[in-house]
Amino acid sequence: MSAKVGLISLGCPKNQVDAEMMLAKLGDAGFEITNSAEGADIVIVNTCGFIEDAKKEAIENILDMVSLKNEGLLSHIIITGCLAERYADEVAKEFPEADAVLGIGANGDIVAACKQVLAGEHKTAFPEKCLMPLEGDRVLTTPSHWAYLKVADGCSNCCSYCAIPLIRGKFRSREMESVLAEARALCEDGVREIVLIAQDTTRYGEDNYGKPMLPELLRRLCEIDFERIRIYYCYPDRITDELISVMRENDKIVNYIDLPLQHVNANVLRAMNRRGDKESLTALLKKIKAQIPDCVIRTTFICGFPGESEADFTELCDFVKEIGFDRMGAFAYSPEEDTPAATMENQIDERIKARRVEVLMNTQYNITIEKNKSYIGKTFEVMTDSYDTDSCLYFGRSYMDAPEIDTGVYFASERELHPGDMVTVEILDFDEYDLIGKEAITIHNS
Repeated sequence: MSAKVGLISLGCPKNQVDAEMMLAKLGDAGFEITNSAEGADIVIVNTCGFIEDAKKEAIENILDMVSLKNEGLLSHIIITGCLAERYADEVAKEFPEADAVLGIGANGDIVAACKQVLAGEHKTAFPEKCLMPLEGDRVLTTPSHWAYLKVADGCSNCCSYCAIPLIRGKFRSREMESVLAEARALCEDGVREIVLIAQDTTRYGEDNYGKPMLPELLRRLCEIDFERIRIYYCYPDRITDELISVMRENDKIVNYIDLPLQHVNANVLRAMNRRGDKESLTALLKKIKAQIPDCVIRTTFICGFPGESEADFTELCDFVKEIGFDRMGAFAYSPEEDTPAATMENQIDERIKARRVEVLMNTQYNITIEKNKSYIGKTFEVMTDSYDTDSCLYFGRSYMDAPEIDTGVYFASERELHPGDMVTVEILDFDEYDLIGKEAITIHNS
C-alpha cells in the first residue's frame, strides 16, 4: 500500500502553486494524497515567512502537526516553504519532531525527501538558497473552474521592508510559450478563470526579452477559451499605456487591477525604496479610470513604517478618501531581519501601528458601504463558485471580486447551477461587504 501524504500550504498564491507542483510530483511517484493529517504517513507544512503574522501562522500549524505526531496520529513531518528557506537551522532546532526541513529550491526533491524520512533518515539536509523551479505539472488545490497561473518568481524591486528577494532570489520570468502551454492545459481541464501571479506581474519578460511582455502575453492568452483573465500584483511604475489599452480592448481580461501602493507620502515611499508621490499616483489612478471607467482597483497599504509621522498617516487617510478605492487592505509594518528598514531609526510603537491600521480600515469600510449602496438595482455577470447551505443561496463573484481575497455575491436562482456557470444577477441588497441578489438572465453555462 502506498504511503499517504498530506500537505498544508500557507501564505500567498505563489506559495500555493509551489505546493501544487509538489503534489503532482508525489502523485506521479505513487504516493497517495490525503486531505486528512490524522492517519497520514507524512504531512508537509509549506510555510510562509513574509511578515510576523505569517510566521506565527506557520509556527501554529507546525505545532498542530507536532501534537498529532506526539499522539501517534501522524508519522512524519516535513517543513518546506519560505520560513524553512530563510530560517532552516532555527526551524530544525525549534522543531526536533520535524523529520526534514527543505529550502524552497529543494521542493523539486520532495519525492526523495519523503522516501528518505520514511526510511528513517531524519534531519536530512537539503539544498538551501536554491531557485524554485519555474514550471512543472500541478495538482490544483483551487476549485476546478479557476486556477492561478504563475508567470515569474523572485523579485528585483528590493523594497526596503521586503525579504522576498532574500528568500526567492532575483526576478525570473518564465518563457512565454511555457506559460501559454500551461494555460492551454488548464483550459482543457475545465478552468474558466485564470489569475496571473508573480511578485511583480507587470515586470514579466524584462529579463528574458529585454522589455515588459505582459501586454503581449495577455493578447496571446486571450486567444485561449477562458471566460476570465485576472491580473494580480502590479507595480505602479509599470502600468503602461499599452497595458491599459490591452485590458480595455479585450473582454476576457477583467477590468480589475491589483496595485499594491504601500503608501502615498513621498518621504515614506522613498524610505521604502519605492518611487512616486501623491501627485504621480493620483495621476496614474485617474488615467486608469479615465480609460477604463469601470476598472476595479485593489490596493494595500503599510501603516507604521519607520519614520511615518502623524501628518504622513493623515495624508494617507485623505488619499484613500479622495480616491475611493474599490478594494483595499492594510497591515502594520513588520521589521524583517536583514532588510534595510529593520535597522532604520524612528521605529513606530506597535500600539500606534495597530491604531493606524484600524483607522485606515474604518475609512475604507465607509467607502465600501457607499459603493455597495450604489450597486443596488444594477446587474452583473457572476461566476458561480458554490452553494451556501446556511443561506440557501448560491455564492459567486462578479468581475469586481478576486477569488480568495475579495468578497462576492450571494444570489438566488430557480435552477440548479454548477461551479463555473455564468449568470446575470440583479443586486437587491448587501450585507456589509457582500452583495445579495437574484438571477435575472442566463448568460451561458460552462
